[in-house]
Amino acid sequence: MTKIRFLDVGWTRKALSSKIDAAVQRVLDSGWYIHGAELEAFEKEFAHYAGAKSCTGVGNGLDALELALRAAGIGAGDDVLVPSNTFIATWLAVTRAGANPVPVEPIESTYNIDPEKLDDALTPKTKAIVPVHLYGQTADMDPIMEFAESKGLFVLTDAAQAHGSYYKGRMAGSLGHAAAFSFYPGKNLGAFGDGGAVLTTDTELAEKIRLIGNYGSKTKYHHETLGFNSRLDEIQAAILRVKLDKLDGWNWRRKEIAAVYRKELAETPLILPEVPEWATPVWHLFVVRCKERDKLITHLAENDIEAMIHYPVPPHKQGAYKDKKDLKLPISERIHQEVLSLPIGPHLSVDQAMRVCSVVKDFFK
Repeated sequence: MTKIRFLDVGWTRKALSSKIDAAVQRVLDSGWYIHGAELEAFEKEFAHYAGAKSCTGVGNGLDALELALRAAGIGAGDDVLVPSNTFIATWLAVTRAGANPVPVEPIESTYNIDPEKLDDALTPKTKAIVPVHLYGQTADMDPIMEFAESKGLFVLTDAAQAHGSYYKGRMAGSLGHAAAFSFYPGKNLGAFGDGGAVLTTDTELAEKIRLIGNYGSKTKYHHETLGFNSRLDEIQAAILRVKLDKLDGWNWRRKEIAAVYRKELAETPLILPEVPEWATPVWHLFVVRCKERDKLITHLAENDIEAMIHYPVPPHKQGAYKDKKDLKLPISERIHQEVLSLPIGPHLSVDQAMRVCSVVKDFFK
């Protein structure tokens, strides 16, 4: 029996080998490998795709978050509201910018930050909010933006898992004051290495992000501010241009697989993902909850099916944030003890998804 892999990054290389080879060769032949024509073209194409005015390519998703915060003036002494239930990069970006992450519990049914809990987390030092579109489904942005505007807060969305997702007809890259993306190989739109980008409709903010990410320099050897070296290279940009053309089709396959799971597993004891009527997720991950998670993972593995946990330990329980280990965040802690990610991606067939469902159902017999 063929093993069902949780993720197959190499599948996209096989599916697009001739186009990717041509794109890479084009860069190699050009002799220009940083801040060239491929990056400029990708930035324009991705901004147009996501409904933003500008796109700035950077080294990775974490840098995208940090540089956007720094460009917005967030730094030492500032508090930033972040989801308690997220990958640690959201918190690390705030910390690296010099600010303090203040966790806000999620809506348990969607796993995303709860807008109704923002006011309780607000402090006199709060300067920004970083909602995450977790697992490929957007946070409820309208009440978040309404709250932010009433308090004068900057909103940076962490869209690292949400390439192509929609909120009330608006794409994830056009929500908030800016949106940070990751092009880590496992993402819906993934490079063949690290990469990231910040999308925004604020031209001045975009210029600051580009400045900070290029050593604080607009003109070579002239440095206007303290900066970093965080740039999306030409080869990755060329590859992403090829893949961007296929993104909607690949997301559609993810939706097909998710539909199979939601239908076939509806009568099991699993807690399935809830999709609000205003959301159009791209199913970066298909996350279920199970009281006997570890046993279910073992059962799946015994049947040649890979599953993963996103994420086993919440940020406030990580060693990196020992100062926050005593925080009481029961919703996040409960979620992290039960979540399990089933295989999903364009590499998966409907028949394979049906096999996953059959094995899961057997577990509960």
